[in-house]
Amino acid sequence: MNDTHITLHGWVGGEVRHRDVKGVSLSTLRVGVTPRVRRNGEWADGETTWYTVTAWRALAERVRDSVVVGDAVIVHGRLSTRTWTDDKGQPVTTLEVEAVYMGHDMSRGTSTFRKAQRPETVDGDLEQEVAAMVAETAAEAPAMTSWGPTGAVREPAA
Repeated sequence: MNDTHITLHGWVGGEVRHRDVKGVSLSTLRVGVTPRVRRNGEWADGETTWYTVTAWRALAERVRDSVVVGDAVIVHGRLSTRTWTDDKGQPVTTLEVEAVYMGHDMSRGTSTFRKAQRPETVDGDLEQEVAAMVAETAAEAPAMTSWGPTGAVREPAA
């Protein structure tokens, strides 16, 4: 897959909107990124670029519970663009980031971390079944190191 991944740090510019989509949590928010640029020998704010950030599942719930307007955040995720037509018939292009990781920007302030509770397993027998499958296939797999299978020497192609 040829996705473009980016990491950005900026400021939350609106309320986090949260909803369930077919039983899956989704949080959406706007993050503004304003670069510092040098103009006439002095530093000034550049033009702000706005991103629509989406987070799914557990990340969506944690964003909903942790992030508020004005927070400095770091977002890492998949960048995409979406073009649509506004009420006046003008084409509009938005930058969207589907967050993979997101958190407070500790270079801009402080934060308190609380480890999330691990979800309870639905079926204890499933864990045992998976463990048995792993053990069964592990016996068939060759021994591996960070350099690949041990004992297998490949000759370079002539």
